[in-house]
Amino acid sequence: MKKRVVKNIDWSVLICTIFLLGIGLFAIYSANLNTNEDEFTKQIIWIVISIPFMIACILIDYDTIAKLSPIGYGLMILALVGVLFTPPISGATSWFTLGTFSIQPSEFAKVITIVFVAMVISRMKQKGGEREMNRITRMLLLFLIIGVPLSLIVKQPDLGTAIAFITAFVLMLFTGGLNKWYIITGIILIVVAVPLLYFFVLPDHAKTRIDVFLNPDLDPRGAGYNLTQSKLAIGSGELFGMGYLKGNQTQLGFLYPKSTDFIFSVIGEELGFLVAAAIIILYVILITKAITISKTAKDDLGSLIAIGIAGIFIFHMTENIGMTIGLLPITGVPLPFVSYGGSSLLSNLIMIALLMNISGRRQKSIFL
Repeated sequence: MKKRVVKNIDWSVLICTIFLLGIGLFAIYSANLNTNEDEFTKQIIWIVISIPFMIACILIDYDTIAKLSPIGYGLMILALVGVLFTPPISGATSWFTLGTFSIQPSEFAKVITIVFVAMVISRMKQKGGEREMNRITRMLLLFLIIGVPLSLIVKQPDLGTAIAFITAFVLMLFTGGLNKWYIITGIILIVVAVPLLYFFVLPDHAKTRIDVFLNPDLDPRGAGYNLTQSKLAIGSGELFGMGYLKGNQTQLGFLYPKSTDFIFSVIGEELGFLVAAAIIILYVILITKAITISKTAKDDLGSLIAIGIAGIFIFHMTENIGMTIGLLPITGVPLPFVSYGGSSLLSNLIMIALLMNISGRRQKSIFL
């Protein structure tokens, strides 16, 4: 059985990931060249740590993983509550600090919540099809499941990760067979809620980021400084880049934080448009493969997990690259596999392993 699963895995998912990891390591090394940080070594350590987790998530049937998700969900809620009592870092209480390493529970919450929601929806559909899932009480249950970790993450505050949750959840509802009236109602609520959130809910720093996005010249030396430097870096890279380790904005310290939020700017400046475009192509291939795996999964559970993972990658890629070139507001969302970050890297590699798990158990494996 294990040989059949391994033979049927869509290995292109892993190949795209390896290329992105390689580019990320080159960029992180450059970003840390003139600093006292050793993020390059830490990133390699996290890659090594991730390998046994990936192997386990590939070999253990995802149905078994889903059955364990309620326990993971409960532990995750406890971690998200506990992290609120930690000292703030850059204005957010999002990390547990362990020596020189930091753990961000919200990153792992994405994976656990996707699997748990997928299990709940699939069981609803097994019981009564799409009609069962679309019952008001069932929809309220699903919104409660996503709402608890979402509210705790917003409290940190980490709005970028919260939006990633919402993106994955919406795609999972569509895939599960959401009734069109819920869709219409949701659109109306969004139209009404957006201005209310802006004026009465969003903190001042979030409003400032939106204002700067709408008017980049509003505060070029303050709130708009990072965006200005990012656009200068990417623009100066032109087609072939200024040369590895030779970027002005990168090496002179104008980009910040250059190894996480603005890693794409480092790549654009030093390696140029061709490499930056190659990264986007790799992400498009990866996301397309995730959607294909969702469509060919052997059951609703696998389909829902895969589309939820695709939603996470879609949002992170679009938001991170979009914010570095001024097309979207800055939210501090990392670029998967490329940005520095242990928790983000581990959770993203676990999601890749789950995609490989689901693809290895697709229906066509029966005929192999």
